[in-house]
Amino acid sequence: MASSDQAGSSDRVPGVARLTVGPCVDVSDPGIVHENVKMGSDGESDQASGTSSDEVQSPVRVRMRNHHSRRISNEDLNKRLSLPADIRLPEGYLEKFASNSPPFDKPLSRRLRRASLSEIGFGKLETYIKLDKLGEGTYATVYKGKSKLTDNLVALKEIRLEHEEGAPCTAIREVSLLKDLKHANIVTLHDIIHTDKCLTLVFEYLEMDLKQYMDDCGSLINAPNVKIFLFQLLRGLAYCHGRKVLHRDLKPQNLLINERGELKLADFGLARAKSVPTKTYSNEVVTLWYRPPDVLLGSGRGLYILRDGHGSPCASVRCLIVPFLAGTPTETSWPGVSQNEEFRKFRFPRYLREPLVSHAPRIDSDGHDLLSQLLKFEAKARVCADEALRHSYFHSLGPQVQALPDTASIFSVKGILLQREPGRRVPVQADTGELGT
Repeated sequence: MASSDQAGSSDRVPGVARLTVGPCVDVSDPGIVHENVKMGSDGESDQASGTSSDEVQSPVRVRMRNHHSRRISNEDLNKRLSLPADIRLPEGYLEKFASNSPPFDKPLSRRLRRASLSEIGFGKLETYIKLDKLGEGTYATVYKGKSKLTDNLVALKEIRLEHEEGAPCTAIREVSLLKDLKHANIVTLHDIIHTDKCLTLVFEYLEMDLKQYMDDCGSLINAPNVKIFLFQLLRGLAYCHGRKVLHRDLKPQNLLINERGELKLADFGLARAKSVPTKTYSNEVVTLWYRPPDVLLGSGRGLYILRDGHGSPCASVRCLIVPFLAGTPTETSWPGVSQNEEFRKFRFPRYLREPLVSHAPRIDSDGHDLLSQLLKFEAKARVCADEALRHSYFHSLGPQVQALPDTASIFSVKGILLQREPGRRVPVQADTGELGT
């Protein structure tokens, strides 16, 4: 919905013929008219988008003469505009769209697409009802809201705009990245509303974050639930890394959980898309408590190595689990650390490595092995998110979780569900019944 521009973008490659592919018909039929139409790489015609080009024309395009146009249904419209199935269309809009829209064998122009979304109610403040205030930060305030289009709850992130400075760079990054990240374990951006005073981002609503969940459980989560949450975290992270996107601010407050137990990465304000050639990034990222050791010691590269799936930045996952169990780094555990100026300046006390079992007794041997791989000091020695997903620790979830489509929830796999948390004060609803107390 918020990504309406994405479907209508046209990145054209000079010198490449653009083709139109349609249903097979008999070109010898006298009821057929041939016409040459230039098409964009996204299937949008130059005529439809109001542009012209001197590029190579496509082969003969075929259309039927005196063919009665099909009746457009809600389902057709939702598919054409990439809308949710449960959306409420304004009265009479379906007929208006049918009369203004090109036939279904022709592409929809970007201008008509944007106008259609605007008429339905997207991009307008009055489409959403503001309910409770959920939180406030330096640049933004988050409210619980409700969409009049679907009656679903949403999260409204209001970003204040300074008259001379405009939108913060964090907001621009978040919007640009989330428009292209579509995954079951990444929060969905539904809509963008821009006014003179604020920029409002409309997200799917999730009931709590991981910190709230842990607080409700007395910081003691069932071991099987830990495995389900960790798998979802790594799955969302692997998707980002596969698209060369670095989150750079993983912490419990930025991991949202809904009533079903689905965990989703949120707050991409510090995220970056990796550039080519490789750049050295700022080490002033990630909340201090969750900052990996290589970044704490001044590295602008260690956390951000992404090469062929190896050395992937899982250090923040390490910090989410347990801090500094590996003891004070040495030349054996971290080659070259003794030459690091920051390390030498702070003169860290010599702490010995502690057995993982003494701090995580409820995790099995496979879990300890995965944890030890995430606790490596040297960035390139840490297991990457994609490899961690295939670790034997997750074999008990079954092979189906490894083949899930990007937009499919882990809970779509039969037999996977959250267990009751003995100390949980707030009940959580799931498809299979009530979880918690």
